[in-house]
Amino acid sequence: MLDTIRSACAMPALESVALEAAAGRVLAAPIAADRDYPALARSVRDGYAVRAIDLPGELEVIGEVRAGESFSGEVGARQAVEIMTGAPVPRGADAVIMLEHVLREGARVIAGQGAAPGQFINPRASEARADDILLDPGKRLDYTDIAMLAAAGTQTVPVFAAPRVAIIATGDEIVPVSETPRDFQIRNSNVYSLAAQVARAGGVPEILPVARDEMGPTQELIERGLSADLLLLSGGVSAGKYDIVEGVLEGLGAEFFFDRVLIQPGQPLVFGRARGKFFFGLPGNPSSTMVTFEIFARAALEVLGGQREIALHMPFARLTEAFHHRVGLTRFLPARLSSDGAEVTPIAWRGSSDVPALTRASVFMVVEAERPVWQAGDWIRVLMK
Repeated sequence: MLDTIRSACAMPALESVALEAAAGRVLAAPIAADRDYPALARSVRDGYAVRAIDLPGELEVIGEVRAGESFSGEVGARQAVEIMTGAPVPRGADAVIMLEHVLREGARVIAGQGAAPGQFINPRASEARADDILLDPGKRLDYTDIAMLAAAGTQTVPVFAAPRVAIIATGDEIVPVSETPRDFQIRNSNVYSLAAQVARAGGVPEILPVARDEMGPTQELIERGLSADLLLLSGGVSAGKYDIVEGVLEGLGAEFFFDRVLIQPGQPLVFGRARGKFFFGLPGNPSSTMVTFEIFARAALEVLGGQREIALHMPFARLTEAFHHRVGLTRFLPARLSSDGAEVTPIAWRGSSDVPALTRASVFMVVEAERPVWQAGDWIRVLMK
């Protein structure tokens, strides 16, 4: 199903942003090296620049070179130049010996051990050559990429436009967060968790009013939501009498790519396109909404944002206790990952609406559909929250 999402979604428009605003955005054009990196051979230790052939032995210190400077002379036979980390290696030298490995006596140093040519030297262009591609388009920029852009002198960064995502909750039982719900009502929490997930995935969320269980108002809100790049609907996609979302979308000429997935929570899940825009009908229970966004809607949002590599991060961890489940569906169960990421412990919960349990979890265990019994010590995949 992820392949369906990848193939259906199109790339967004391009724009440029200042370097300081580029973190988290998706690069839209290749970035090439403007020069060799490093531009000169540099020392990676504090010590002395020497000729390896002269060691071990006693050497004459003929000068000093710091980072940000260059040494105008040349290292000759049985000579050395004191050098700092990051400073360019003087002509004639082919190795650096560390301060800790020599004895300084006035203008001379005594090295009791040899050195291999190239020792503690970062050669010119060893990191990248001029015109090499440093960053490829389609990459979401992290802080290391920002450092590379700055080092390459990129002040304005070409990025893909961040997708606008409209979010609509459906149902007569939903009231605003500011209201005190009656016993048969619930506050509108799903739109806020979705907005947080959208923002984390690089989108720009827009929360629309609640769609009540009536065709006319629901259609009006869906049409409004289809002006965004992606529409997320929470609830109204099951088989109940008042689950009208799919009917409204059909009336708008929607093309449905799929309308059910074999997971729990989250079986009733609709993905399609209407009026040239993509939509997801997500289940209405909180954990179902959260899980199906992370597995499916996030992939669509990342593709719409220009990201090329789309992959669920589901590492393995060892179970700390045994459990069993009914076979037939892949289940995503709340759990707690140890601080070192090596072990995972299931968390007791009361089903898809148990938000307090979700807040105690750091991951969802991914329980294979056809395996009923798991023992302590077994490896199991986890989906990061």
